[in-house]
Amino acid sequence: MPDIRRVGLIGGGVIGSGWAARCLLSGLDVDLYDPDPEIARKTEEVLANARRAWGRLFPDARPPEGRLRIVGSLREAVAEADFVQESLPERIELKRRVLAAASRPARPDTIFASSTSGLLPSDIQAEMAGPQRLVVGHPFNPVYLMPLVEVCGGALTSEDARQRAAAFYRSIGMRPLMLHKEIDGFIADRLMEALWREALWLVHDGVATTAEIDDAIRYGPGIRWSFMGTFLIYRIAGGEAGMRHFMAQFGPALKWPWTRLTDVPELTEAFLDRLAAQSDAQAAGTSIRDLERLRDDCLVSVLSALRARGYAAGEVVKRQEETLWDKAQAGAIAAIGDLSQPLRLHRARVEADWIDYNGHMTESRYLYVFGNAADALFRCVGIDTAYHAAGFSYYTVETHIMNLAEVSVDEPIHVTIQVLGVDPKRLHIFHRLYRSSDDRLLATAEQMLIHVDTRLGRAVPADPAVRGRLEAIAEAQKDLPKPPEAGRAIGMGRG
Repeated sequence: MPDIRRVGLIGGGVIGSGWAARCLLSGLDVDLYDPDPEIARKTEEVLANARRAWGRLFPDARPPEGRLRIVGSLREAVAEADFVQESLPERIELKRRVLAAASRPARPDTIFASSTSGLLPSDIQAEMAGPQRLVVGHPFNPVYLMPLVEVCGGALTSEDARQRAAAFYRSIGMRPLMLHKEIDGFIADRLMEALWREALWLVHDGVATTAEIDDAIRYGPGIRWSFMGTFLIYRIAGGEAGMRHFMAQFGPALKWPWTRLTDVPELTEAFLDRLAAQSDAQAAGTSIRDLERLRDDCLVSVLSALRARGYAAGEVVKRQEETLWDKAQAGAIAAIGDLSQPLRLHRARVEADWIDYNGHMTESRYLYVFGNAADALFRCVGIDTAYHAAGFSYYTVETHIMNLAEVSVDEPIHVTIQVLGVDPKRLHIFHRLYRSSDDRLLATAEQMLIHVDTRLGRAVPADPAVRGRLEAIAEAQKDLPKPPEAGRAIGMGRG
């Protein structure tokens, strides 16, 4: 397939500008036609959001941005394009007329794609020159982030066009879903429309509000849907017996009056056999227990990301974490026992997303682990959610990490803390990171922290009770040898 370096876009609304952003940030040049006199401003605003999002998603993996050219005619948009994406309003007459006009000045080998969310490609391509090169490439908003694109050909579409379109979408970081049969609404929209219809009935009948319905999705099945589709989730729900057992249990409920959508296919033996066989192929030999672990790992990843934003289910997780912290650390100093030894306060297991391209724990995760250990110490001495809510905390002002051995995925680790010094505003601590299976020392970290009033943004003395507990630990540990790594500076020895 010829390299695609220039993309022509017809229509620059929400979807068209999203296509522009994805293509430009992938390093492709874009010629965009839209008669809206405000199109340049609107596209640039969407592009600014896309740059921000990609900067977070791909901080170090972005090629030089492509060049955007706002053009004044269809001919200019398609004449030099290697690939054309149309994103006009959902009116069949408009799409058919514009694509027919655009197809004539374009090169014969240029692939055309429509962003339509439900119109049939056979109807759209009918009047084009070279109709065999038209596919539907139905994206999801925001186009610059959502990977799914449904690729569907019409009656006249060639297999070569389908495959070339799919290859192009993959090249800009998308996941093409190849439809084998032309159908109104394709796949994803038909599923979303079914949910949407039922949601409208629930509001109409006074069963739930719009907010309650959205909460039912975003705190529940929507989280699982982000990584496992309906069939794989239900396979797990069927236990070791799989999809057939699930259908035997819950299949009859499909005709119960739980929903307005009770027109369902007959669960014949032939249909159940097909469901079970396709589910087995989808699972590809993965056991239910392994699928459960995969589900759990993905849920933890999604919930952890949402927790960092403090939004939706992440807000619930964050609140529960704070509750667990407070319960776990209540009276923790007394439970530690011998304060005269470095305090073992934090343990973890190295997760897969902590690993870098060398197969070892990435540098930022060392700081993450040591930070969690410091948080554990703070909770022990009374710096809890109420303390933070009052506007007080310790801030790190200096850290020196020494990596002494490699740390691999799934290894159990723990951290000990030695308190080297305390005064009213400062705290000097030293961490040691060990592999728990053999107590091998993996890394150390020395930190200086200051106590701050977070509302005023300046250093202030710590609460006397908090400072007293820290001073008690420092006094108990005063006879410990000073770590040889403490106080060291980075430098090269003299040759």
